[in-house]
Amino acid sequence: MSAHDLPIELRRALSRVARTPRLLVASDYDGTMAPIVSDPEKAFPHAESVRALRALASLAGTTAAVISGRALKDLAALSRLPAEVQLVGSHGSEFDIGFIHAIDADAKKLLGEITEELTRIATLHAGTSVEAKPASVALHVRNADAEEGALALAAVRADAGQRVGVQVTEGKSVIELAVVATDKGHALDLIRHQDGATAAVFVGDDVTDEKAFARLQGPDLGVKVGPGESLAEFRVSTTEDVAAALAFLLEERRTWLSGAHAPPIERLTMLASPRTVALVTPDATLTWLCHPEPDSASVFAHLLGGPEAGHFSVGPHRSALPLSQRYIDSTMTVQTRWASLSVTDYLPHDVRQGRTDLTRVISGQAAAVVTFAPRPEFGQGQVILEAVSEGLRVHGTNEPIVLRSPGVQWNVTSDGNQQTAHAVVDPSGGDVVLELRCGTEELGPSETPEEERRALAESYWSDWAKSLTLPTLKPDLMKRSALTLRGLVHVDSGAIMAAATTSLPEEIGGVRNWDYRYCWLRDAALTASALVSLGSLSEAEGYLDWVHDVLETLPGPERLHPLYTLHGGGLPPEAVIDSLPGYAGSRPVRIGNAANQQVQLDVFGPIVELIHDLSHAREKQGVEVALNDRDWELVCAMVEAVERRWFEPDHGIWEIRDNPRHHVYSKVMGWVTVDRAVALAEHFGRDVEPGWTSLRDKIAEEVREKGWKDEVRSYTAAYDGNDLDAATLYIGLSGLIDPSDEKFAATVTATEAELRSGSTVYRYHHDDGLPGTEGGFHLCAAWLVEAYLLIGQRSQAEALFAQLVDAAGPTGLLSEEYDPVAERSLGNHPQAYSHLGLLRCAQLLA
Repeated sequence: MSAHDLPIELRRALSRVARTPRLLVASDYDGTMAPIVSDPEKAFPHAESVRALRALASLAGTTAAVISGRALKDLAALSRLPAEVQLVGSHGSEFDIGFIHAIDADAKKLLGEITEELTRIATLHAGTSVEAKPASVALHVRNADAEEGALALAAVRADAGQRVGVQVTEGKSVIELAVVATDKGHALDLIRHQDGATAAVFVGDDVTDEKAFARLQGPDLGVKVGPGESLAEFRVSTTEDVAAALAFLLEERRTWLSGAHAPPIERLTMLASPRTVALVTPDATLTWLCHPEPDSASVFAHLLGGPEAGHFSVGPHRSALPLSQRYIDSTMTVQTRWASLSVTDYLPHDVRQGRTDLTRVISGQAAAVVTFAPRPEFGQGQVILEAVSEGLRVHGTNEPIVLRSPGVQWNVTSDGNQQTAHAVVDPSGGDVVLELRCGTEELGPSETPEEERRALAESYWSDWAKSLTLPTLKPDLMKRSALTLRGLVHVDSGAIMAAATTSLPEEIGGVRNWDYRYCWLRDAALTASALVSLGSLSEAEGYLDWVHDVLETLPGPERLHPLYTLHGGGLPPEAVIDSLPGYAGSRPVRIGNAANQQVQLDVFGPIVELIHDLSHAREKQGVEVALNDRDWELVCAMVEAVERRWFEPDHGIWEIRDNPRHHVYSKVMGWVTVDRAVALAEHFGRDVEPGWTSLRDKIAEEVREKGWKDEVRSYTAAYDGNDLDAATLYIGLSGLIDPSDEKFAATVTATEAELRSGSTVYRYHHDDGLPGTEGGFHLCAAWLVEAYLLIGQRSQAEALFAQLVDAAGPTGLLSEEYDPVAERSLGNHPQAYSHLGLLRCAQLLA
């Protein structure tokens, strides 16, 4: 039988349940996996059912089980299912791992007595047989004529079935007496609890399976095989139908986990305001938004869990693909357009701290469908939606949330667990304005009309963009990169996010999924330096104030962590949100980042380099005190940190979760710290502390001596090996060695040969202690472009830059990484590293 022959309602339900984060698929055996036959020892399962169940068990976040009335040893022998499929026998009293309940001496004695009684009854009634199990005994009457079978069953009910301590279970042509209290529903619940299943599918045909159907709730799905009353919502006729349903479920879940339904990372577009960010898919689904801060829990986590994790969607009533999605020039306002319909999205700026607002304006002549499904706390919060005259109120959240939508008629539905609001709107009589407000219960009109709010938000970005000195190469793309970097600036605190998201994978289906919504000292300093190079200094000023505030909480500058929350606090322990399946099935979804406990000794260099760049920029702008006392104190503190720790091993720029090493890049950045400090002192008339110059020279000498390896003709990742690392290019980019040095040229050649793959450059290829692979890093490609220019290979630099430009998504955004084989973006998005690297390349090439 084909899956297309299954009832369409069942197929829709299977498709829906296939998208749950953690799925439990359980089935009865006889009459479900295998047909009913006269000889129980010849009840072999359908091969198609075995293949489907086995394949389901191998998928991420998926558990498969068979819960049967048969003894476990018989079930295992007949089904021949592999160990990854959980087998439960004797109606739930026998598990692979042993009995749920220990059978004491009294229970064993009782079991012996009732077994003798059933054996006696079987000798009196032709065609009946006894099946002994570890915790129960069954009398089968399938092969007896109707009268003999009825008499046998009545005899069991009248005698052994009445004994204290005996649990009676009747099925098709069988009665079973157990000396432990259990049933298939209890077994289903136990497996669900053990594996944390967010939804369960159970398929069964017998009266005993009703105990399992009775336990199903919410998104769960029950399928009854054959006729008869049942609590199951769906029904099929034969065991062949079961095989078709399992195969269909397998394909739906496999397709979903492989990411076929996930929007490509490069197609995601970021909205931004001075205090928050959000992501929109190419078809105008709000797929990611956190509140009250960008590093808080999500309200909409569709990006990492599909519709069940929360989304806010707008689209044409007559289904169609969007014609385009673009930024309004020089702003962070996004417009998605279909024929006769458009949606304009932006984050208003005129809201107080602690509020997160989003405005969606629906325009055009065609009807639109709106779906509003907030799911706070990464989809773990259960909400109730109340439709009122002015819009919707969201109940059951830690923070108040409302959706202002006057005139919209909402239909609130429930899947048994969560509520979702749907509406059809007609913008032909005037724009339909939807205003999401997190952090307030106020549903009344805003003090400022919507048109003015939008103008205010857009002028914030466009006025700033006009003030920049952008590279002449690819100016529109460079402006978008600059706006993206500023969009990652958290103005309230001065912190700068490394990226807007968490857990977008470095390998589809892999485990290298990290949370980048925090402020890394290194990334933020490099971002601020990039903006200074464009003529914008306020971001650097705000970030340095943030660093000063962080330093005040520490006993010494050498104790700086690599990263902090946006408000400068320590990160909570890294945790896994197990209820989210991850982008394209890439699990785990992580919140927090354990790298904040690492030793990363390169972080001091970018801060001093930023102060170096900022001070010279102030001087060019005619600022009276270009290097103020507070910034000079910070420079001295960073040099002090290097003095105390530069000789230690560390985890390096890439935060490798393995033993610390003497990374060349970290030593180079220690040198940068002292070198730029000396240069600042000389230029701005500050006193150089005794020992700074000799320390700078000592670090440089050690790097040149211990970092170079004749065997590979290159400077290497660390002193203790021959493995290469793209970050080692910084030995020439920083000026520690002269770019004309033949050893630098050799390092560039070796990096190109080993780490470049077409349009991208990998960080390294050595074992870093983590499973799986990753893409090439856009930042590493940018470094190689700069290195090519330094050694006189301009044509190579131009070619790689062109490939880097091509990797940008249609709205000009870059993620962290790129897969040159699949030609798709990977990693968190948009990534500050990637955009600052792109800007640097354009400045150098122009």
